[in-house]
Amino acid sequence: MAIAVDLLGGDHAPEAPLRGALDARSGMAVPLLLVGPRDPVRSLLDATPGEASGGAPVQFVEASDRIGMEEHPVEAVRKKRDASLVVAARLLKEGRASALVSAGNTGAVLAASLLHVGRLPGVERPALAVVLPLFEGPVVLIDAGANVDCPPSHLLQFGVLGRAFARVLLGIQQPRVGLLNIGEEPSKGNEAAQQAHGLMAGRIDGFVGNVEGKDVFAGACDVVVCDGFVGNVLLKSMEGFASSLLGAIRQAALQTVRGRLGGLLLKPALGGLRDRLDYRTYGGAFLVGVRGVVVVAHGRSDARAMSNAVRMAARGVQDGLVAALEAAVAGLSKGERADGIGQRP
Repeated sequence: MAIAVDLLGGDHAPEAPLRGALDARSGMAVPLLLVGPRDPVRSLLDATPGEASGGAPVQFVEASDRIGMEEHPVEAVRKKRDASLVVAARLLKEGRASALVSAGNTGAVLAASLLHVGRLPGVERPALAVVLPLFEGPVVLIDAGANVDCPPSHLLQFGVLGRAFARVLLGIQQPRVGLLNIGEEPSKGNEAAQQAHGLMAGRIDGFVGNVEGKDVFAGACDVVVCDGFVGNVLLKSMEGFASSLLGAIRQAALQTVRGRLGGLLLKPALGGLRDRLDYRTYGGAFLVGVRGVVVVAHGRSDARAMSNAVRMAARGVQDGLVAALEAAVAGLSKGERADGIGQRP
């Protein structure tokens, strides 16, 4: 087992991916494959002696090119064979790595995973599953941005994949699955949502029906299913609101002496709330449905976010996430209800 880390992905590459990977390796048994240009990476290591010692073993894999955020994903993956992301995906395909972590172009990560790693048997489209750190407990959002247009059959698969994901990584034995919609009644929403509701009600145990946006925050389900367009808007709206809310609280507390005194008393609690709502806590989203663990970190990820992304990838490998997802989809293909399938192997 090894985790391939794309050192040239993200806004703060290669420093953030490198620092994050080295931080994560302390206390972690899974070896790391650091994919990127050797000279700049070696210079960074030499500038901070001691960071390369201790923890899981590290190996460098040379890759001199990178895929930018503005590039067309499929074209870039096909043309740039020496790009760090493409090299890391090949390591996953060849079995030299069991997981891939990248903060690069999300579309390119998806394209590289499809072209070089491939889908699990029976999977129509891989999806991004991200853990939302909500007040009532963590909730899995799937799809968070991989598929903009989804027929009902895709939404059904997302529900099955999300349920298996919640079992393995969140330890929820009987996850509740909800379909994000504009109303609770089965007749609400567009035609695709109505058909998806019927499919999920007949095939997924623990399906609680349609959930509205407000219900997601109230803990109405453990897995919320939607297409990637809606999911990405929801995710980024949550990130923006959390940041604005904490900023407004801080600004209000600093306006008066009483507010500053109250802020000092509330500082520990607010610090915990900030950490809970911080996207860096969970590291990134999992691309579920491919033949390996793939974690897509936020493009602006710093070293802390990348460290948590690597740790999450290690958990996915060690807990047998891919095998559980494969079992879940196989059961769906056989006409089974999504109940006992997709548990830890």
